[in-house]
Amino acid sequence: MDSTIDYEFSENRPLSISVQEKVANLPQKPGVYMHKDINGVVLYVGKAKKLKNRVKSYFQESRPHDGRIRIMVSKIADLEVIVTDSEAEALILENNLIKKYRPKYNVMYRDDKSYPYICVTPGEKPRIFPTRHVIKNGSKYYGPYDNVGLMRSMLEIIRISFGLCTCACSKKTIDQSRSLPKWHNCFNEYFELCSGDWDLKEYQTAIQRATRLLNGRSEELIRELKEEMVIAADALAFEDAAKIRDGILALQKYSEKMKMVLPDLIDRDVFGVYSDREENIACGVLFKIRQGKLLGKTQKLIKQIEDYSEAQLLQIFMEDYYTGGTATIIPDEVLISTELEDESVLFDYLHGEKGRNVSITVPKIGEKAQMIRLILANAKHVIGEYQLEQMKEKQDRIPHSIKALERDLYLDRLPRRIECFDNSNFQGSDPVASMVCFVDGEPRKGEYKRFSIKTVEGPNDFASMAEIVTRRYSRVMSEGLQIPDLIIVDGGKGQLSAAVEALKAIGFFGQVPIIGLAKRLEEVFFPFKSDSIMLPKTSSGLKLIQRVRDEAHRFAITFHREKRSKRTFLSELEEIPGIGKTTATKLIKTFGSVKQLRQTPLEELKKLIGLKTANALDKWIKETDSEPKDED
Repeated sequence: MDSTIDYEFSENRPLSISVQEKVANLPQKPGVYMHKDINGVVLYVGKAKKLKNRVKSYFQESRPHDGRIRIMVSKIADLEVIVTDSEAEALILENNLIKKYRPKYNVMYRDDKSYPYICVTPGEKPRIFPTRHVIKNGSKYYGPYDNVGLMRSMLEIIRISFGLCTCACSKKTIDQSRSLPKWHNCFNEYFELCSGDWDLKEYQTAIQRATRLLNGRSEELIRELKEEMVIAADALAFEDAAKIRDGILALQKYSEKMKMVLPDLIDRDVFGVYSDREENIACGVLFKIRQGKLLGKTQKLIKQIEDYSEAQLLQIFMEDYYTGGTATIIPDEVLISTELEDESVLFDYLHGEKGRNVSITVPKIGEKAQMIRLILANAKHVIGEYQLEQMKEKQDRIPHSIKALERDLYLDRLPRRIECFDNSNFQGSDPVASMVCFVDGEPRKGEYKRFSIKTVEGPNDFASMAEIVTRRYSRVMSEGLQIPDLIIVDGGKGQLSAAVEALKAIGFFGQVPIIGLAKRLEEVFFPFKSDSIMLPKTSSGLKLIQRVRDEAHRFAITFHREKRSKRTFLSELEEIPGIGKTTATKLIKTFGSVKQLRQTPLEELKKLIGLKTANALDKWIKETDSEPKDED
């Protein structure tokens, strides 16, 4: 590998001539590049077939970039380049550097838990044991196992079938600074069977068989052991034959449980990626098929995917697997869910590892295509489980403002669901009201309600508040809707008293705490108490109820403006000759505003209201076209 080449970039944009000259001097060779910010923090690690072309593309205005990449480019203050001998070498180096630096702008895997692996150490006398820590020291890792019970079963089969010690060693036992664990560290229950003192050749044969089993070669091993059992029995070594028989039975039991998914005996890796763009997350799933049987499954959730296509995500997932130290066998064939963006790099790498070509194909029909559909269904299911998990975590996580409000208002329970009411009118005309709903301190807009006041004439905030509270909680009781933990009315004693009397009248008072919030001094009023309280200005509980109240006010004002605009629109339409209330109402329901109506072609109006009426309306539109437009 060539030596590292460093180039510094100016923080200013556009790039200066001197920096452009430095970029122009980058070699047209494969390698890895690292973008860094002004503090030397690695922002992004990437690989390239031709470093000069790839790095230069980041700073060309003619090359379109997505939002995150543009932000990243604006932060680049330095570049480090490592030239490699081949693209395959660059692929491995890129993976190692991403794991080392975990750059912000690279695709990130969600690693909130570590799955267990079975580790086979290097050396003359390798060890086999379970671990959750992948250390790049030449060891081979088989897994990951998403079910610990399956891993333990495999270790037990290895112990029974091949007589090998598979002790789980603690972190104290595995001290990488000294050496691998001594044989006397085995658990007592395996001490008598410990394989540490075996003849070297015998031990290595057992290890080789164990790794073949881990690679899915159970049928081959069963045939070999059967032959050895016959030889032992013929030699009258019945105790040895009995041990081999027990090993065969364990292997057969294991082999029967493995699901046959494809009829031929070819080793395959099947990859698929499913993405949820709304949630900005994807899931990659790998099925490891050995001799037609499903040996294991690997899945990874991928975050921050907005700048990546499906093909790019799939390639990143595959490259991470094959270069990450856990791909213990290179298959004969790789099946993928979509074409890769640059297949050549991965193709060359797999060829180098296996010593011959490994086909990479996208199956369209038949059993292989069915495997891809199964992969994608699994990936979609994993994302669904993740989303449910996130929702549950969010439900269980109580914001500090909710706890502060419970404390400040001396409530009996956490106010996780808050409903707040406000009125709006203009000199008594078009009276409306709103209800907003907040859950765990965040607006739940799907549960907002708008009310047109029906029983109150003129400007009467108290009576309007009583009406909407009555309507809301009568419905809550009759339909069994969710009851809030706190009710807030926008206003002082008068609005609060009106709401309390309304709740009493329908038999709902006392089920939920209710308060009034007066805006002038941000006073909080409680039922039947003449004095208000003022929460500390720094209280997050006060900030929460202010936000809830302001949102209710905004929602009510918006509704009032819409209603007044429609009433004005209706009046204007009714003044047009030939248009009565019925036609005007029809036009309002269809177009909603004068602005939308003005933009409607005459032919469309004719179909809706007839030739004569449409011509009259068109004439009115042209005559008033220079007048100010309605508010949206």
